[in-house]
Amino acid sequence: MTGYIQVNLQDMINDLGEMKTKDIISSFECPLNKDVEDFLKYKSIEFSRQSLSKTYLVFASYRDKPVLCGYYTLANKFIHISKNEVSKTMQKRIAKFAQYDAPTKKYVLSALLIAQLGKNYNKNCNKLITGDELLKMACDRVRNIQYLVGGKIGYIECEDKEKLIDFYSDNGFVNFGKRELDKDETDMMSGKYLIQMLRYF
Repeated sequence: MTGYIQVNLQDMINDLGEMKTKDIISSFECPLNKDVEDFLKYKSIEFSRQSLSKTYLVFASYRDKPVLCGYYTLANKFIHISKNEVSKTMQKRIAKFAQYDAPTKKYVLSALLIAQLGKNYNKNCNKLITGDELLKMACDRVRNIQYLVGGKIGYIECEDKEKLIDFYSDNGFVNFGKRELDKDETDMMSGKYLIQMLRYF
């Protein structure tokens, strides 16, 4: 994974200004997932400003120029994990960082969410990076944050599509539940819920 530059969106805004930053991210296209494209173009700056999440732009060198090839977004969330949805080994790991709610038989814990992950398909920039490489960058960032503040759990939410689930499974994530789509998500995604998958780092 040499040759990539990761830039915190907020740093870019501070250095280049909001208008120039918007111009850079306006080139991002992700026909496979319009929610990923919509978030970066229309929500990421405000979410970053309010510290609701932090977005990292990934640039690759192409013909001696940096081009936007992908991005990922991280956020800190509370999640509920049912005992019945994970293995006993995972239960023991989770228990170190969670509170157990006996009535619901669920663990409640704060965890880092890889909230967005996508490649830029504009002008074939998606060919400059693999999905595995982009996800590894996001996971490495999660590890770095956990090194500073503690914690061992990270998670993702994805549509109930076999290809997506296999992709995250191959990268060490395990299914732990479902979350119903929010009203503002139904226009961008298929189905009525998202699959939740976690990884112990």
